[in-house]
Amino acid sequence: MEDQTTNSPTSPGAPSAPPGPSSARPTPPEASRPTPAEATGPTPSDAPDGGPGAAGSTPGGTDADGTPRPRRRRGSRGGRNRRKPAGSGAPGTGAPAGTAGTPAAARPGHRPAGTRPVGDDPNDAAADRGLTTEDLALDAKEDAGLDRPRIGDTRPAPPRPQIGDTRPAPVAPAGSGAAGSGAGSGSGSGTGSGRRRRRGGRGRGRGGSGTGGAPTATGGPTPPSPRGVVQADLGVGDAFDVDLDDETLERRRGRTRKGRPAGRYFMCVHVREDGHTHLAVLEGRSLVEHYVTTPRDDAMSIDGNIYLGRVQNVLPGMEAAFVDIGTPKNGVLYRGDVSFDPAEVEQRQPRIEQLLKNGQNILVQVTKNPIGAKGARLTQEVSLAGRFVVLVPNQPQTYGISKRMPDDERKRLRKVLDGLRPPDAGIIVRTAAEGAAPEELERDVARLRQQWEQISAYAAQSKQARLLYQEPPLVLRLLREEFTKEYRGVAIDDRALYEEVRNYVEAVAPELADRVEFYDTEAEGLPMFERFHVQEQLLKALDRKVWLPSGGSLIIERTEALTVIDVNTGKNVGRSNLEETVYRNNLEAAEEAARQLRLRDIGGIIVIDFIDMEIKGNREEVMRALRAALARDKTRTQVFDISELGLVEMTRKRVSEGLLESVSTTCETCSGRGFTIDEALLASLD
Repeated sequence: MEDQTTNSPTSPGAPSAPPGPSSARPTPPEASRPTPAEATGPTPSDAPDGGPGAAGSTPGGTDADGTPRPRRRRGSRGGRNRRKPAGSGAPGTGAPAGTAGTPAAARPGHRPAGTRPVGDDPNDAAADRGLTTEDLALDAKEDAGLDRPRIGDTRPAPPRPQIGDTRPAPVAPAGSGAAGSGAGSGSGSGTGSGRRRRRGGRGRGRGGSGTGGAPTATGGPTPPSPRGVVQADLGVGDAFDVDLDDETLERRRGRTRKGRPAGRYFMCVHVREDGHTHLAVLEGRSLVEHYVTTPRDDAMSIDGNIYLGRVQNVLPGMEAAFVDIGTPKNGVLYRGDVSFDPAEVEQRQPRIEQLLKNGQNILVQVTKNPIGAKGARLTQEVSLAGRFVVLVPNQPQTYGISKRMPDDERKRLRKVLDGLRPPDAGIIVRTAAEGAAPEELERDVARLRQQWEQISAYAAQSKQARLLYQEPPLVLRLLREEFTKEYRGVAIDDRALYEEVRNYVEAVAPELADRVEFYDTEAEGLPMFERFHVQEQLLKALDRKVWLPSGGSLIIERTEALTVIDVNTGKNVGRSNLEETVYRNNLEAAEEAARQLRLRDIGGIIVIDFIDMEIKGNREEVMRALRAALARDKTRTQVFDISELGLVEMTRKRVSEGLLESVSTTCETCSGRGFTIDEALLASLD
């Protein structure tokens, strides 16, 4: 649809249009609809240039006798020469230059604003075609999706709001696009002088008011959407600092041996020059966990982040929904992770399509990073982790204390937290809360509640998918979740990171601050990973074969569906009898298999093929050893009883892509299959 550039006849004091195009639209005859030939009009060669008869050669002009000619139907393509410059008298450009200075009320076919009869259809050919503020309002209604364009309109149809869309329909401001004399940008919903483009949708016209960041026709710029992100509060410089006496600090330091801290675990943090950070956790002298991260990984890791998401597609057959959270891949939200108020739903177990609608904005948290072609795993049960407690907003029925603490300590914490529980949120007490003072617990809860209020405020201000809360980098996150008196020390070979970690530990666990040490590589003479034998154990963890102390071995094979661990006696020939040899070998295999699962970060379905044992008591003892070893793993596991074939089925939550994938790439020769095809041998079959 071709737009006319004019000053609105209802705008008093508006400047006169320059000589050239005008938007005066005389009233067409009421008798009949104009024919296509009449609507198009003669070519410019039919009338002298600049003469009075030029008005009769254009739609919306007059004949030689002054009779108003019917103007072309609204929305037509405009006929020939529709791109001719303004002021040349080409068809579709309005009245000639001779009528530019004529007052609006004296022009042929002019009807004052507000005189259109009630119920007059603006798309009817018999209706008044003079450009009024009502015409502008119709354009605004079309841009807002309230009135659909008719057949022949060259503008694409504006998108209708989708079912379940929580965004309100766009409202056109009064006077938007009314002159179009200013340069428009953004989405360009006004009726400016530029012709609407067929390709590319709205917003390509040269004139009109934009709905983006450019100033609008009303004068003021559109306020930008809020982009604030709540960062995890680690408690450094907290206003709720608690002073602990020396007796409390001494009691919470834990056991010592020969004047040095005695603990099961030791953490090594190595920072390379290229920015890669390696973090290793030793149990005794054995490597049990390893993580590698880069500054880009810290920025791209979204596990634990909270987003305002928009539902893109609800799949009833899969009982899941894809949610746009502003990342390259949509997240997946399953029915079991959807939160709802039972009072608002009639059914006890409503279906997912009854709870979520396309276009709906929801608050979600990432529970699993994207892995391969799979998107992030999401949940609506949002939780905020602190040093001692985990706050679960909008879930007041959630209340739990870590089972790893003694019963008397659990009772003490329950009494303390009964007076701290918020009425609108649940609380989960972490293992690090053992021995914590009531003031520390109160400080932790207050900080988390303050974070949740900030997140809720940002979510209320936002209308599009965006990040609301971001977890800290990997090193600080692991220290927050794992660093307790069970750690005998933390060694860091980077001075800047050491200072950051030391400040954090002094703020949240001052009794453990002296266990954070700076490892000076030049003074020690050896790299830290060589000093603590991390490098050699890491290389062995990348091999598919693992040797046991007695001479047996494990073969670890990963497939797309599951991971298989095969137990072999290997060089272990035993001493007394076969049953005893197999039993001892399986006990070693159970301990080592649990360590390898943690070290390699293997998740999903796992099947362990132990060597067959005839005595039932031996099978039960092997299962107890396996469960005890897995109990030290912070990742959730589930183990089933051993079968008659000696197979143990278990699952381990998949948190990341795994050790092997994080330090390797797919082989270009075999495409990761481990072998190549002899094409010459197959060619001989022809």
